[in-house]
Amino acid sequence: MTKNMGNLDRLFRLVVVVAIGAAYAMGQLSGTLAIILGVVAVMFLLTSLVGTCPAYLPFGLSTRGKN
Repeated sequence: MTKNMGNLDRLFRLVVVVAIGAAYAMGQLSGTLAIILGVVAVMFLLTSLVGTCPAYLPFGLSTRGKN
């Protein structure tokens, strides 16, 4: 897969993952909301580590900038 995420995009997603994890750890999230945000956090973590966002592909989007 072609990488289509820039460093700022990846960093933003990692910050969101940490925020969701912290909210869960502090007991601010529970029930269905915790499950939904947990799935979002896992997806954000995986896309950040890989550098490719499958949702960007059909639209030809990229936050990498010009090389």
